Amino acid sequence: MKTVQLNILGLTYSQSQSNAYALLLGEENGPRRLPIVIGAYEAQSIAIALDVGNTPPPPRPLTHDLFTSLSLSYNIYLKEVVIHKLKEGIFYSYLVFELDGEIKQLDSRTSDAVALALRFNCPIFTYESILEQAGIILDDDKTSKPPLLETSIEFKKETQLEKIHAQKNSSLSKLSDTTLKKRLEQTLEKEDYELAALIRDEINHRNPHKKI
Repeated sequence: MKTVQLNILGLTYSQSQSNAYALLLGEENGPRRLPIVIGAYEAQSIAIALDVGNTPPPPRPLTHDLFTSLSLSYNIYLKEVVIHKLKEGIFYSYLVFELDGEIKQLDSRTSDAVALALRFNCPIFTYESILEQAGIILDDDKTSKPPLLETSIEFKKETQLEKIHAQKNSSLSKLSDTTLKKRLEQTLEKEDYELAALIRDEINHRNPHKKI
């Protein structure tokens, strides 16, 4: 299957709900964007890696930093990250490692995979089919790059985020198809990529043969 390289465009708060986060990936040399809802800890870890040089390192290494240091100490290198599956709104990824010339693959949560890709400075890929299914095209003339999270913020627990997302999904399920599509346009104009991703997933769930 054809793969497409992705770049990290930004990491932002949800503008419609506090304590929610969205990672925005964009295809290289293309207009499609892939918003991915992530947990608070992973958002913090990604934000710190994106802001290297401008923010002092944490007093103790984060889990992703420890994993990176341990891998490099044994000459294990992360070569690439692949987002290979989307099922029921959840993205699945795997890590491609090299050890003494031998290639190994490990399953990973996408948020962890991106956090590690930043630390190893390796590329992130996905399949064309996933971009066709879940990609969102933004108007670059009207849409600015989303801001990075401030790394000094105190993040909430991931279980709180899960409750917020469950409440949103329940609310969206009560809206008509026409209203959902209008909401999707409004959220994209406001650059609320986290909510846009949830609306997109609800529309796709209702119309499995007509993905947007």
